[in-house]
Amino acid sequence: MQPHEQSRSFRLSRRSFAGGVAGVAAAAGVGATTGAEAAEAADVAGAAENAERPFAAARGRHSRRPNILFILGDDLGWADLSSYGSPHIKTPHLDRLARQGVRFTQAYSGSATCSPTRFSLYTGRFPGRTKGGLAEPIADKSAGLEPTHPTLASLLRGAGYATALIGKWHCGFLPDYSPTKSGWDEFFGNFGGALEYYSKLGGGGEYDLYRGNVREGDATYKDLRYYTRVLTERASEYVGRDHDRPWLLNLNFTTPHWPWIADGDTETSAEIVRRIKAGDKSALWHQDGGSLAKYTEMVQDLDRSIGQVLRALRESGQERDTLVFFASDNGGERFSYNWPLSGNKGSLLEGGIRVPTIVRWPARLDGGQVSDEPVYTPDWTATLLELAGARPDPAHPLDGTSLAGHLLRGRPVGERDLFWRVRGERALRRGDWKYYRGKSGRDQLFHLGRDQREQADLAGREGALLAELRGAWERTAAELLPYPDPVG
Repeated sequence: MQPHEQSRSFRLSRRSFAGGVAGVAAAAGVGATTGAEAAEAADVAGAAENAERPFAAARGRHSRRPNILFILGDDLGWADLSSYGSPHIKTPHLDRLARQGVRFTQAYSGSATCSPTRFSLYTGRFPGRTKGGLAEPIADKSAGLEPTHPTLASLLRGAGYATALIGKWHCGFLPDYSPTKSGWDEFFGNFGGALEYYSKLGGGGEYDLYRGNVREGDATYKDLRYYTRVLTERASEYVGRDHDRPWLLNLNFTTPHWPWIADGDTETSAEIVRRIKAGDKSALWHQDGGSLAKYTEMVQDLDRSIGQVLRALRESGQERDTLVFFASDNGGERFSYNWPLSGNKGSLLEGGIRVPTIVRWPARLDGGQVSDEPVYTPDWTATLLELAGARPDPAHPLDGTSLAGHLLRGRPVGERDLFWRVRGERALRRGDWKYYRGKSGRDQLFHLGRDQREQADLAGREGALLAELRGAWERTAAELLPYPDPVG
């Protein structure tokens, strides 16, 4: 049996997910237990003991609002974790997180590139509802997330949460846009879409590491160590604090986004810095670098880093009452492993938008669960607001559906439309059916339950359904802002 086949064999039906069927505690982790995992094996075993009981019987009632640790990887492919079937990348810490919580097999990003997905998370709305969300992705100072727009952070802060963002922002540049202008009390990270991991230089040669807060604003912060190490250290410090109220931490790693630099690759770093300073604006893309081995090294470093943050959380005594969420911001890129999906980052084919997604909350969720429910980024905004007792702004209605009832009480989410629009492509999913139009301009129809690789186009056989889904897509698209120039 191949790794991806093994992973698929663990899927549960939606009904059995709701009830917590026994015997699935190891379902989310196909990799063998390592020495690093042995010290925490007891909590996994405890989750397995509770797995056969419904949620209410397993955990009982719990009124405390959760802390929220929301972790994003950058350009991580759907099958780049060993718990999702990677044959060569080992991710024991994320595999363990999945064993302790819920692993989603059909979870999607809000868009196919970095900043639009972040817009959909922070606003809970389609990226096309805001001007800044039309940039795919943001590349200059002409657009960003308007500080007047309510965000996940501002709404949670209004409900009594402390809020922080550590890592990649990519929703606009100073002086007009910043996390500290949009609801986060604290910010430590970079504004752009990519940076060189040691020098912190962006593609235009600008230094891009900042520290800020709502009282003093943002200022550059000098630290020339490997960026993933710096972010891990900062996040570990934040979760380890003696907090006097619930908190939200958005932890946005740049790993494994290009350039292809792992910890210790100082010669590669120096070469890219030289090219940046010489005016090569494509240097960060690193088209002449990278390899499967280097990509593996970067993903496994991301896994270790997340493991370090989770250890700090555990040692702080807050693990039980903290909801930990992990996903990628979009599908994988050059060296990602997306099998059996087609497409990569930038495309609305499955490989461009389906992402690994894991949720753990020891106080409320049994471990060892796998959900096949189709969900996407705006749903998590609605879910977290409900769990935190915060109300959305009625002037800016959410496009996502809260999954709180599904997670905590086993309620079915119900059939609905998942909608995407990017320049030159469109997609809509309803149940197992997916309507897709790529840059060729040809309408296609796929049944993902039978053909998740999107190779059998059923548009000619299902004309009425195709027309229905196309009409649904066009009605939603008509509500959004137009792109600045015509789109095919």
